[in-house]
Amino acid sequence: MIMHTKEEKMQAFGRFLDVLDALRANCPWDKKQTNESLRPNTIEETYELCDALIKNDIHDICKELGDVLLHICFYAKIAEEKEQFDMADVCDALTKKMITRHPHVYHPSQINAVDPKPLPYVPSDIGSPSENLGSPKPTTVSQVLENWEQIKLKEKDGNKSVLSGVPEALPSLIKAYRIQDKARNVGFDWEDRQDVWKKVREELDELETELNKEDKENSTKELGDFLFSVINAARLYKLNPDNALEMTNRKFIDRFNYIEAHSIKMGKPLKDMTLGEMDALWEEAKEIEKMRK
Repeated sequence: MIMHTKEEKMQAFGRFLDVLDALRANCPWDKKQTNESLRPNTIEETYELCDALIKNDIHDICKELGDVLLHICFYAKIAEEKEQFDMADVCDALTKKMITRHPHVYHPSQINAVDPKPLPYVPSDIGSPSENLGSPKPTTVSQVLENWEQIKLKEKDGNKSVLSGVPEALPSLIKAYRIQDKARNVGFDWEDRQDVWKKVREELDELETELNKEDKENSTKELGDFLFSVINAARLYKLNPDNALEMTNRKFIDRFNYIEAHSIKMGKPLKDMTLGEMDALWEEAKEIEKMRK
């Protein structure tokens, strides 16, 4: 596939904004939308994009990116009508933030670069974001992330604390990963990732102890501690626990659907099948998966 030039991309974005303006002015449904009415749909569209991403379905990724982009621009359009901000303000703020948080790219001379390269174009109103950074030029992804967190804390409207940048509304599993990752970026982490397994086993033992006591409240707390430690282990080994769990969810669904389909062929409802019969079909489904790989 031939990729588009920058000019073609800008023209396409302009046509899209023209369509959005026309729909907002002339379509009864688009006219009545508000931030509040769009929010549930935005969440749904975001999850649909995530679904396409994990499937690596290129066609659907492209389509779902468009749906998410529509919502982003729609919110900016609503704000423009209220004379609060517009899409240009959104892009300018994002551009300024990205330049500010990447001084090693845009202002290497200010972080002790030995051989600074010519700076890319930077709008004059952005200025020099990396003054007094006082840190060496990052050479690894980890160092870039550490600088990112430090710069965010120094920004006028940035995070007031390291963990304040973690959205409260994030799903718990993703939130746990982000909390741990942000703490790591300021040096709060295991020195040796192997040490995390002692913590995982400790938390599992504590969970088992409370479960044996049939103490639901304490068992719930210990289950949370155990899951948090497992997520921590995944992070240390550079595994994404949310992606891993979703893969397992899909694997379970495929195998269970296989069992259900065969129960229908057999004319025997699932509730009438023995566990042994279902286990046998489960193993068949596993073998079919192996053959497909």
